[in-house]
Amino acid sequence: MTNAPTIWINAGETSGDLHGQLLVQALREQCPGASFMGMAGPAMREEGVKAQLRTEDLSVMGFTEVLAQLPKIMNLLRVLKGQLATIRPDVVVVIDAPDFHFRVARIAQSLGIPVVYYISPKLWAWREGRVDFLRRHVDRLVSILPFEVDFYARHGMAIDYVGHPLLDSLRTQKILATKPLPNRIGILPGSRKREITSLLPVFSRAAALLAARHPGLEFVLPVAPGMDRDLINSCWTSETPVTLVDSSSRYELMRSCRAIMAASGTATLETALLEVPTAVAYKFSPLTYLLGRMLVKVPFISLPNLILGESVFPEFLQRDANPSALAATMSQWIKDTPARAHVLEQLGTLPGLLGNGGATARAAKIVLETMRKPSYPA
Repeated sequence: MTNAPTIWINAGETSGDLHGQLLVQALREQCPGASFMGMAGPAMREEGVKAQLRTEDLSVMGFTEVLAQLPKIMNLLRVLKGQLATIRPDVVVVIDAPDFHFRVARIAQSLGIPVVYYISPKLWAWREGRVDFLRRHVDRLVSILPFEVDFYARHGMAIDYVGHPLLDSLRTQKILATKPLPNRIGILPGSRKREITSLLPVFSRAAALLAARHPGLEFVLPVAPGMDRDLINSCWTSETPVTLVDSSSRYELMRSCRAIMAASGTATLETALLEVPTAVAYKFSPLTYLLGRMLVKVPFISLPNLILGESVFPEFLQRDANPSALAATMSQWIKDTPARAHVLEQLGTLPGLLGNGGATARAAKIVLETMRKPSYPA
């Protein structure tokens, strides 16, 4: 029996790739001899994960978007099944992205490979009936959101709540020491092509309105690896300048902003933990939005609002995601107003609701406990 286990990690989108990178770091600390492979994006590849498939090949969102990519997705699953059958890793870790990863979990289980589902799927928002699938096909379910414990308990399923991993990477002394600049506005249009093309023109025109009301503002946009700078430039349709910044110091840059316009997603929780007031926007395809209105059962789309139980970050969806509405909301936060003070007060309570750090280390311990063979240190 070898003391160098093989751990397969599957990230289906950019945020999952970042969480996967942190998880690999924690796993290496606890099991230095482990080798890592799977579906990896830029962050996991940088961490030394051998990419048998690339996360970028899957990054789609929404009902109609998934349908359009179905042949590609089915091919990825065929390739993945062949890789798992050949390599026989000691454990498969899937991160979020349930529409794809439920199929991966079923494949791994059929091959006798234990499955850890890290960052439990948001079944509390819709499709509660899928809890039964998790009960049958997943060995350990790891949650990073506190309210999920009660949700799964109501369905007779125990989960492992580890806290939120962003606390460790964001709430560092260096990052929190970064002083907000009074004239800096952040632009976070998402990482998917469809997010950028639908939201960035709106953000650019909102920036123009803000610049007219508040002369001297500076607009900055962190560019993550894999983002197309030419596409970003083509979608910034106003004459108000925006500075594209490498994302290597992304959190310090976000922390330095007075306020931010962001696509709904993990970025909104990042800005919340960095204590930066944020206007959240998103545009779905018409069919995706119609189905979402019928099926989704939660009052908010952004995690900070869901965790705090109120609309701390204003949300703008579909037609409401327009330049004038965004600019009007952002204007409330440029100066030291009561509206800004209320947002900052609420954001200050978030870290205490999300654990006291160490979430990724706890998740790594669960992964090693679930493997088919002991995780002896090398």
